[in-house]
Amino acid sequence: MVRKIFLGMMCCLLAGSLSAAQKQLSLTSPDGTLKATINVGEKLTYSVLYDGKEVLAPSAISMTLDNGEVWGDNAKLLKSAEKQIDTKIASPFYRADSMRDWCNELTLKFKGDYSVVFRAYNDGIAYRFVNQAKDPFCIVREEVDYRFPADAVATVPYVTQGSDGNFNTQFPNSFENVYKSEKLSELNRQRLMFLPLVVKTEEGISVCLTETDLYDYPGLYLVADEEYGLVGVQPGYPKKEMQGGHNNLQMLVTERENYIAKVDAPRNFPWRIAVITENDKDLVASNLSYLLAEPSKLSDISWIKPGKVAWDWWNDWNLDGVDFVTGVNNDTYKAYIDFASKNGIEYVILDEGWAVNLQADLMQVVEDIDIKELVDYAAERNVGIILWAGYYAFERDMEEVCRYYSELGVKGFKVDFMDRDDQLMTDFNHRAAATAAKYKLILDLHGTHKPAGINRTYPNVLNCEGVFGLEQVKWIPATVDQVTYDVMIPFIRQVAGPLDYTQGAMRNATKSNYFPCYNEPMSQGTRCRQLALYVVYDSPFNMMCDTPSNYEREQTCTDFIAAVPTVWDETRILDGELGEYVVTARRKGDVWYVGGITNWTERDVEVDLSFLNDGSHQASLFKDGVNAHRIARDYKKESVSVDRQTKLKLHLAPGGGFAMRIE
Repeated sequence: MVRKIFLGMMCCLLAGSLSAAQKQLSLTSPDGTLKATINVGEKLTYSVLYDGKEVLAPSAISMTLDNGEVWGDNAKLLKSAEKQIDTKIASPFYRADSMRDWCNELTLKFKGDYSVVFRAYNDGIAYRFVNQAKDPFCIVREEVDYRFPADAVATVPYVTQGSDGNFNTQFPNSFENVYKSEKLSELNRQRLMFLPLVVKTEEGISVCLTETDLYDYPGLYLVADEEYGLVGVQPGYPKKEMQGGHNNLQMLVTERENYIAKVDAPRNFPWRIAVITENDKDLVASNLSYLLAEPSKLSDISWIKPGKVAWDWWNDWNLDGVDFVTGVNNDTYKAYIDFASKNGIEYVILDEGWAVNLQADLMQVVEDIDIKELVDYAAERNVGIILWAGYYAFERDMEEVCRYYSELGVKGFKVDFMDRDDQLMTDFNHRAAATAAKYKLILDLHGTHKPAGINRTYPNVLNCEGVFGLEQVKWIPATVDQVTYDVMIPFIRQVAGPLDYTQGAMRNATKSNYFPCYNEPMSQGTRCRQLALYVVYDSPFNMMCDTPSNYEREQTCTDFIAAVPTVWDETRILDGELGEYVVTARRKGDVWYVGGITNWTERDVEVDLSFLNDGSHQASLFKDGVNAHRIARDYKKESVSVDRQTKLKLHLAPGGGFAMRIE
């Protein structure tokens, strides 16, 4: 009897000790749908419920410092503070002119000069570490762990470069790959996955994982492990680099440090975001990447001009019916400028080839190009000139390059082939943005990772690539399904911000007659699909990929593309399902545009126009022709009277789409 009493007392003491060592806090979204539970104890973990259903099991987070301290392990909570945020922020040059920032926030202050901040939005949970220490240190590892309670289907972009299991060889990559859908338990544990990616639970709840406010810190990759988990991996800080890569325009990391980041002062670290929705279309509508990014560092943005770009590289500088040999020369670019001016296109880009090859020197211009002459010729016709720049050529003399070409009248740069996201490279993106802004230059960061908030912090960064764009059809075989990838982009990659997809092909192919053609490329899918992509994709600096000659032969389609805005006052996602189809409506002023695309499955969609104002409206509708399943360029344009009671029924051909403008 005495032994039982003693054991009971010991159990009570142990329970009391455990209770004292662990603390549990919770945070709910404003609408109560999402609930995060944070446990502070031996490990700092959090879990998430959606409408009472567990979508993330307890998942550990921590940071390991070079002095051996581990933020998050055996953490000593000093205080916690909760507040609600409900404000409207300006969002110029994006999908809406303003956005509501509405969430509940919980800040946990720990012993050791650090905090962890959690936010609960109606469509997601996010957290970040915050450093308050003033002395410099290095971060050896950040523990990012996503534990799912059961097996689920993940749709992920694997890194395709590098060797299986050797992550150091996988870190250098272009962040371009189609998605693969597999069970968590079946994911390839030898390959890194870059963000964003989506996991859909057995209950049909989608979780899109991404990050934002990424600056001067390495990007996050995930790799699968046992027990339905995804674990974070980050590239080490570059120790040694050498010039090389594409046309000697890259800096290749040959050795890395045993830490991932240097920290010199108090700072915020990137937000880890889980967008969580029960309806796929709400993934497309999520603004969390923008809302959680650092606010604009630019006080004056009046000089920033988004728009469309007549692009040379995709169509291989092809013009027909002219009396000069086309290529990288002034005659060709003057023809592009004339085309842009005639059609109200804001920019012409000089892609790779205008600077002397293999020199990584943007001051060395090929003899057939006179930049000043082209800039002046374009300015007289209300067209701006954009210059392509390889990463190292831009980095090595950034200040002088920006100063010189700005004074010459150039409007911006498309910087390419960064192909890394370690701390040095994410720092470069922000330095490039700041330097370009100093000289009133816009940027298109091609050859880089997802935007991760840079488009809010530096609004002159109008676009980023990080997408398996239309350039790929110059070489990918028919076995690569670009069409299905297209209807995954809005639900995954676009959650992280705008993308440089480069649509607008006038040569279009069905599934059976597509083939790669480098010199005269074609798109997979129908003509109307290409028109719809200007509405469906967020792209403030939007390429027109085809040749002016093809656009002039297709003036009706060209007129539609030229009129489509690239930034919007309002965006609504009307319908959609990941990998199947999506329908998007966007408003600029009093004019609405609606676009929709499907995968290779033909389908009928019903477009609910109840978002329109009262009264009758006139719509110009482009829809797949009755023979678009055989001849992908077949389309029909018609004028339709609509009002807010209209539910427009449309048939989409395989790989098809529709686009309309509503006055």
